Amino acid sequence: MGRQLFSQLSSKLKPILKSLFLAGLVAILFFSHVDGAFAARSGGRIGGGSFRAPTRSYSPPSRSYAPSRGYPGGGFGFPFLIPFFGFGGGFGGLFSILIFITIANFLVRSLRGVAGGDGGEMEAMTPNVSVAKVQVGLLAQARELQSELDSLAMSADTGTASGRAQVLQESTLAVLRHPEYVAYANTDNDVTALNRAEAKFNEWSLSERSKFSEETLSNYQSQLRQGTPSLPGDAEEGALAETQAPGEYIVVTILAGVQGNFQLPQVDSAESLNQALRQLGGVSSDRLLAVEVLWTPQAQGDTLTTDDLMAGYPNLKVL
Repeated sequence: MGRQLFSQLSSKLKPILKSLFLAGLVAILFFSHVDGAFAARSGGRIGGGSFRAPTRSYSPPSRSYAPSRGYPGGGFGFPFLIPFFGFGGGFGGLFSILIFITIANFLVRSLRGVAGGDGGEMEAMTPNVSVAKVQVGLLAQARELQSELDSLAMSADTGTASGRAQVLQESTLAVLRHPEYVAYANTDNDVTALNRAEAKFNEWSLSERSKFSEETLSNYQSQLRQGTPSLPGDAEEGALAETQAPGEYIVVTILAGVQGNFQLPQVDSAESLNQALRQLGGVSSDRLLAVEVLWTPQAQGDTLTTDDLMAGYPNLKVL
């Protein structure tokens, strides 16, 4: 009786145990794949700047009370009063006319001041600012690109406007020099008010930086920092990774905050990418508010696999 009951229970539990075993196996395989696909990588960072309203010197309109030589000049002095003597009903009528003219003159000048002075100042306080992003995925054979960005990070003056403009020019030029390795790319734009542009810029920057486990090389606002020079691992494995590059990638992201309306073309070919890079690199220092260049991997021996690329950069388009 006992054996029969045990046999019945065993036959009922077998499918359940089998299902639990399969579910556990799938979970282990899934999470091990996720750990590999979302493995954070080393990254480099160059940039600086601030989103401040451009200063504009403002001089209030001069108010000259010197006697005018005639009516066309706009002033009302003694020569203007002379024709009224002997006309009208005496000084009472003349005095009323003078008051009317004075009030009219004051109103005209006030309206001109509002239209040409204060209105312009209010417009200058909230100008439009463009936030632009170019992101490029290159085959890992482009190791020279990493070296160029490393050298730029070590020597760039990111604390001045001219230095930041040079960072933008040199980084776009570095990508343009390796067209044979470009595999993916994407651009993005956002034109908004000055007080919102900084938030958008920071949002894009933090999104990219969060994909790094460590910023192993950073030069931001003239503060140079270096992390671990290389990731743990055998040097021979790093050398082997350099030779087995077809399945590995380098991703470079360039962010820029630009005064005024600045639009990048949508990337769907190598030609449109080159156009976007040249257009971004050509932004002058007086329009460039902020710039940030990020790339991964940065540390020697680190790799970015196809799974990493697909998981971390889903917006990249195949060129």
